[in-house]
Amino acid sequence: MSDSALYAQALPAGPIDPDAPLTLLGGMTPAAFMRDIWHRKPLLIRQAVPGIVPPVSRESLFELADRDDVESRLVSYFRNRWKLEHGPFAEDNLPSRKTGKWTLLVQGVNLHARAAAELMSQFRFVPDARLDDVMISYATDGGGVGPHFDSYDVFLLQVSGRRRWRISSQTKLDLIPDMPLKILSDFSAEEEWVLEPGDMLYLPPQYAHDGIAEGECMTASIGFRAPAYRELAGHFLAWLSETVEGNEALDGRYADAGEAATATPAQLPPGLARAVADRLQALKWDKGMVSEFLGSYLSEPKQSVQFEEIAEISLKQYAKLAKAHGVVLAPGSIALYDRTNFFLNGEAYEPPPALAKWLRRLADMRQLTAEEMAACAALPDLMDTFHDWAMEGWLQIAPARV
Repeated sequence: MSDSALYAQALPAGPIDPDAPLTLLGGMTPAAFMRDIWHRKPLLIRQAVPGIVPPVSRESLFELADRDDVESRLVSYFRNRWKLEHGPFAEDNLPSRKTGKWTLLVQGVNLHARAAAELMSQFRFVPDARLDDVMISYATDGGGVGPHFDSYDVFLLQVSGRRRWRISSQTKLDLIPDMPLKILSDFSAEEEWVLEPGDMLYLPPQYAHDGIAEGECMTASIGFRAPAYRELAGHFLAWLSETVEGNEALDGRYADAGEAATATPAQLPPGLARAVADRLQALKWDKGMVSEFLGSYLSEPKQSVQFEEIAEISLKQYAKLAKAHGVVLAPGSIALYDRTNFFLNGEAYEPPPALAKWLRRLADMRQLTAEEMAACAALPDLMDTFHDWAMEGWLQIAPARV
């Protein structure tokens, strides 16, 4: 059995009080921030994280960039030319740190560094369905990715060094054609600031910005998912197709008794299109089905996320450990719920009320204490499910409290 897979390394943070002022938000409450700022306008917060320590060292970030299961990119601007490369990158293949104007970007650092996961948990006043990941960028002097805009909300937290940010509310967002990066063809800054370690800038979607390192620096970008409606529609239709098999209204085959002989055999028979159109009316959906799809789709981990399965452990052994220590969702696990269903890593469950209570608490808290697990032990179906999830690497035993 792999202890690293069975046991969690740290206890996760729970929900955040919407009405409690946060230093992270410059003294605003999450409720006020979401009402007045979120998705509306930028906000500069000086010393959002006082005394910040980088979630990963420069060396650890370079090691992550060298892994096959981590998404990384290298952006450089040498000889007045932009260049984009995709990892993995061996450290020896990165430009010299003495060379200016290059940036290494590493996605999903929260899945590999406990401190980055703890940082991301501070933003759980936004629904988990929207929270994406923590990207950390390392840049040498003058490094950046050019003036651009994002299609999602983002918090830009300076974790080491200094970076100058220029932003613009411009609506003209045309890009330079034939470029490896999405760089604005015309950028006219309206405001600019130099961010020191602990300072943070929030930007809503479609807000033009350009960040340039002043000396070596690292910036953490806490990003949020904003799937396009066309993307969701395509995935929903694929999900809906899975309901076809059990739809009795679609039983049978097309029949055309009495069809007249034709002198135009290549013409599609009008009766065929009419009959199929009538039957396809059976493909209907409601808000409940859409919610079930969204829960499954938005809880699906990225392809790069890998769970480490554990060796066989009996239900009895597992229950004993869970009741003694409690359980914790694995860092890569995504748990959501709606009024009817519980979703974990792309799987949908419709639990009875007695189980739903504990599953929703697990999703909100990302853990259940030893005392709570003792209560869950009276629900055999729930313990069986937790045991299965533990075998998959989705659920871990909480670390010993000291």
